[in-house]
Amino acid sequence: MGGQNGDGDTGRIEAFSDGVFAIAITLLIIDVGVPHLKNAPAGTSLLDALLGQWPSYLGYVISFLQIGVIWANHHNRFRFIVRSNHALLFLNTLFLMCVAFIPFPTALLAAYLQGSGAERSTAGAVYVGALAVTAIFFTALWLYAASGYRLVDRDLEPRLLRAMTRRYTAGTVMYLLAFLLSLVSVAVGLASVVILALLFVLPEPADRRRSASG
Repeated sequence: MGGQNGDGDTGRIEAFSDGVFAIAITLLIIDVGVPHLKNAPAGTSLLDALLGQWPSYLGYVISFLQIGVIWANHHNRFRFIVRSNHALLFLNTLFLMCVAFIPFPTALLAAYLQGSGAERSTAGAVYVGALAVTAIFFTALWLYAASGYRLVDRDLEPRLLRAMTRRYTAGTVMYLLAFLLSLVSVAVGLASVVILALLFVLPEPADRRRSASG
């Protein structure tokens, strides 16, 4: 149904977004470097050097999971967002800015996870905070599109629309709580964001459309 500026032009939004996701998720591996024994203490084996890079592996796995889950949910939302306008483009751009930023706090976390207590706490808080801000912009995008069926499929069942909105609103609150927890304990904060990512892997309610009489 028409009436919105840029009506129906969501395919290009998804294509551009997918490109940003692909670049961000690929950049994660760059900071997992090959260890060079010539710079290591005498007697260090290659296995020791590889095991010593565990913070980089941890950051890579957690962030790959986070970006993958964010991409899947973004893709699922655009199954229902069928119209676009300037505000949606702007919100999606801000959201993608957050996604593209994720490799930086990932590298920061890997570099300082074995540092002093203050360094570890700062790196952990920056990492979890970046994910929380990403969740805020993702939820803002959905709330804007879904409010009053502004840009979503008008055949989408109201109960399903409300369930989606509750899911992302609650998720944002939980990411903010994870950030607060990371200020107390980096390990608890990281565990929280992993659990949240796994929760958002779970399937959503079945896609049901309103009947013609509904």
